[in-house]
Amino acid sequence: MVKDVAMSQGSSEVVVVTGMSGAGRSTVAHAMEDLGWYVVDNLPPALLANLCEMAAASVTSIAVVIDVRGRQFFDDLNRALAALGEEGISHRVLFVDASDDVLVRRFESTRRPHPLQGNDRIVDGIAKERERLREVRSVADIVIDSSAFNLHQLEQKVTDLFQSKESAELRVNILSFGYKYGIPVDADLVMDCRFISNPHWVPELRPLTGLDKPVRDNVLGTENVQEFLTRYQAVFETMAEGFIHEGRKYLTLAVGCTGGKHRSVAIAEELAKRLNSSTHSISKRVEASAIHRDLGREL
Repeated sequence: MVKDVAMSQGSSEVVVVTGMSGAGRSTVAHAMEDLGWYVVDNLPPALLANLCEMAAASVTSIAVVIDVRGRQFFDDLNRALAALGEEGISHRVLFVDASDDVLVRRFESTRRPHPLQGNDRIVDGIAKERERLREVRSVADIVIDSSAFNLHQLEQKVTDLFQSKESAELRVNILSFGYKYGIPVDADLVMDCRFISNPHWVPELRPLTGLDKPVRDNVLGTENVQEFLTRYQAVFETMAEGFIHEGRKYLTLAVGCTGGKHRSVAIAEELAKRLNSSTHSISKRVEASAIHRDLGREL
């Protein structure tokens, strides 16, 4: 039975991958497969428990891509997830999303209709799907907004989330972004770096980024920035203990400046470095990585 398998495979994990058509479910699945996950695509939700029973003896990490556009599949998914919880099988729901305008462009570029548009417009199909998936998205453990990502950036995002980190109980993705491109919808916490003087107005620094030493030194050398980082790190490490206690596995901390090129990049890199080298007792339980959503996007 599933319960017996779950008891003997305490380290097993199941990730259910779903989300909007055109948002990148297949890319996420391929990236997880490259990381060594056992991936099953388009599995009927009713078969989820059976899959775990068959695979748990030899596979510890299973990713299941499920299309829940149909009402029956949606109900089956809820029942399947509830059954996994009752059997003590660890599972997460990953929802891949993108803005409507980005989804429209993607469907138009491939010249394929949206699965739910019928004789209507692409945007009508997207609206129907978004409404049907509203509840699933609201309970997802992880939401990835692929609107601003190209194929390789989305793969890197998945790698940052799911690569093997045996000692880490909480994986923190520190995501730099530019406010002029919008706050990331998958952010759990948001840090605003616009209080720091902007290197954009320094001619020799303008063409550089927060990954370059001159910009990094300029940003981190600004008055009060070191104190700010020290205090924020202390607050975050206290919060991390609570997140771990509540069973959180993944967390996205979004760090923003105006364009996502200088200040937010430098701060994200520095904060990830600090969290990974901290002497706080929580440090061995947290793994931080920096990713830069809008770097290279400026006109």
